[in-house]
Amino acid sequence: MNAGRPARFLPPLALITALVAVWEIAVRGFRVPTYILPAPSEVWLAFLEVRTVLPQHIATTLVEALGGLALAIMVAVPIAAAIVLLQPLRRAVLPLLVISQNIPMVVLAPLLAVWFGFGVGPKVLVVALVGFFPIAVATTDGLLGADRDLIDLVRGMGARPARVLRTVLIPHALPSFFAGLKISASYAVLAAVIGEWVGASAGLGLFITRAQSAFRTDRVLVAVVVIAVISVALFAAVQVLSRLVLPYRHLPEQESRT
Repeated sequence: MNAGRPARFLPPLALITALVAVWEIAVRGFRVPTYILPAPSEVWLAFLEVRTVLPQHIATTLVEALGGLALAIMVAVPIAAAIVLLQPLRRAVLPLLVISQNIPMVVLAPLLAVWFGFGVGPKVLVVALVGFFPIAVATTDGLLGADRDLIDLVRGMGARPARVLRTVLIPHALPSFFAGLKISASYAVLAAVIGEWVGASAGLGLFITRAQSAFRTDRVLVAVVVIAVISVALFAAVQVLSRLVLPYRHLPEQESRT
């Protein structure tokens, strides 16, 4: 069974390899200028050029992404619990949550920089605003989907709302919480980069801005690949955390049937 797990990655790896090969052949065959679209081999050479400066930018962006995710969790989970426990608050807050997602971060990021400066704080806020909605909505759905009979049983045994939340609602909502966290983690690095475009002293967003100003498309693509790799790594980290917290949700199919 363990031998089958690595085999799951073979089809996507084969597809990526084929696409990279087609990309290389097409760029070489049509003699596309490097400043328009460099070949993968040229992107690799650009990576070798900047490999010594990339770690600093990656570290800055990763700190902003993780800080924003932590802030999103600290705000979204209590709000989700309040929405479930207080029905009038649910009617008032849910529409505001939907409206908040229609505000473009590209427009809001410059305002945050004006209000809070050009440090790490505004970038963390951008990540938190992007990650807040999936976590809040998914956690709310998980809490609302708890077994009503079990809730009534626990209440009938004299449990207070806080104990009902801790013993029934939260365990039922954890899978939904992790589902929302996976979505937020996937967009965290991108949100941090958007915040860095406004103004930063380090970060992948600043690296991309400088590369664009110098018409170094190859370096821009290096940053794009790095962002994609970090985003996948964060998604995988949440998946691993979910397996550790909820091992019963990831039992092998035969064991779950047994």
